[in-house]
Amino acid sequence: MGETNCLAVLGPTASGKTSLAVRLAEHLNGVILSVDSRQVYRGLDIGSGKDLSEYV
Repeated sequence: MGETNCLAVLGPTASGKTSLAVRLAEHLNGVILSVDSRQVYRGLDIGSGKDLSEYV
């Protein structure tokens, strides 16, 4: 099994983490594993800074 690298993008709500993560994943040919507990809820758009359009 080869070496595996992991990069964490941390910061406050609506600070551009998703945009940065998408750009990094594209540049590094990587994947995004989101562990944001607030972004998994449908309808909880205010206060969670959802950027779902970034993924399409």
